[in-house]
Amino acid sequence: MGFFRKKPVVVEAYCWLGTNKDFIEKFLDGHGYVKGNYVDIATLEGVMVASINDFIIKGVNDEFYPCKPDIFNKTYELVE
Repeated sequence: MGFFRKKPVVVEAYCWLGTNKDFIEKFLDGHGYVKGNYVDIATLEGVMVASINDFIIKGVNDEFYPCKPDIFNKTYELVE
C-alpha cells in the first residue's frame, strides 16, 4: 500500500446557519432534525451532531454527515 488521492466526486452540501431550519430539515429528508442550535443527523455510524457553521454533506450513497468548516474548505471546492 502507498499514497492515495481522493477521486473527484461531486457532493451536495449546505451550511447549517442556525436560521435555515426548514431548508436543512427538507435537505435531510427524514435523516435528521434541528434541535435548538444543533442538528442531529442519522449517519452510517450512528447519530452525529452538526453545530452552527458546520456543513452537512449528502454523500455518494445518499448518506448524510456533518463536516467542520475548516475541513470542508480544505476538501471541497464549489462546482460552477
